[in-house]
Amino acid sequence: MIGLNGTSRLLRALADETRMRLLHLLAQEELSGTDLMEILNMGQSRVSTHLALLKEVGLVQDRKAGRRTFYSIAAGPAAGFWGTIQGENATAPEFEADEAGLRALRERSRSERRAYFDRVAASFGDELLPGRTWEGLARGVLQLAPRARYADLGIGDGLLTLMLAEVAATVTAVDLSAEMLAQLATRAKSKGITNIECVQGDIEDLPLPDASHDVVVASQALHHARVPARCLGEARRLLVRGGRLLVIDLLAHTEEWVREKLGHLHLGFTEHGLEELVTQAGFEKVRVVRAARDPQPPHFMTLIATAIKP
Repeated sequence: MIGLNGTSRLLRALADETRMRLLHLLAQEELSGTDLMEILNMGQSRVSTHLALLKEVGLVQDRKAGRRTFYSIAAGPAAGFWGTIQGENATAPEFEADEAGLRALRERSRSERRAYFDRVAASFGDELLPGRTWEGLARGVLQLAPRARYADLGIGDGLLTLMLAEVAATVTAVDLSAEMLAQLATRAKSKGITNIECVQGDIEDLPLPDASHDVVVASQALHHARVPARCLGEARRLLVRGGRLLVIDLLAHTEEWVREKLGHLHLGFTEHGLEELVTQAGFEKVRVVRAARDPQPPHFMTLIATAIKP
């Protein structure tokens, strides 16, 4: 209930053509004070005064976004009362003129955004942009992955394992290091993740049953295998028919220091070499592509191989 006093104030607020035009625009979408000034071709003080009155009677609400203030229709009895008035005057020429102004504003905004991207297109890939991270991209793409049984061979820092757990039915995390697995278990517990099973074992001799998983992932693990073909053979054994393999590893390079410092047994793989390894392990529909080049020297290149168990 608005009450007599509230109704009286509401009627006074609506007894002005400019305020009704403001309300009609805000009923279309949220707009800033600057937007309203442009559409109505009015000064700031006039628009601000009208908005303050409409806000006072509960017809308008605002929110701050940096230095800008945006306005919209407030929910409540007053808005319902205004909705009736607006409906009865939907074809008023003043409203139609303001809608044309709103369309012009939208088109100008689109043109400005288009001009910006046209201007920076050539250098866009080199820009430091908020939110553009490999982790954010990976999490987004993983939302499209099937809810299935995953095996993650050689977990490393466990970040990929944790991301897989967000979409998987279960994830079996396999690593030779008990400490790596303990760290993963601690992180999973702190995040409330309960669908990861940690298994200590060699990725070339997995202590897991045949045909027990739908997807096998080996991310930056194959170059740690003494015999990469054995790891791929074990991955095939784990998979059900039609199961999928994902290998993420390094393109062949000459950085010998990774052997001692990082424990790499192989200096990456050529595209053809990785494709042959996967094919010889008994997979079909094998595809190997270059995924990304590290911007920092020595500019390691990442390869991605995908395949299916027949």
